[in-house]
Amino acid sequence: EWINRFKITDYNHAYKLIFEYIEAFYNTVRIHSHCDYVSPNEYEKKYWIKLRQMEINVA
Repeated sequence: EWINRFKITDYNHAYKLIFEYIEAFYNTVRIHSHCDYVSPNEYEKKYWIKLRQMEINVA
């Protein structure tokens, strides 16, 4: 769906568009089932918050 918005001119243009989609959206913003249905960014943020809370509780 996303790629259909663009008129791809050559291989390099297609490569850049796909790379941008994967790195800027799919691997960071899109929700994933293995991340409890949140984005990887949100999952990592929650992980660090939980880790800090555990460190505070131990200290």
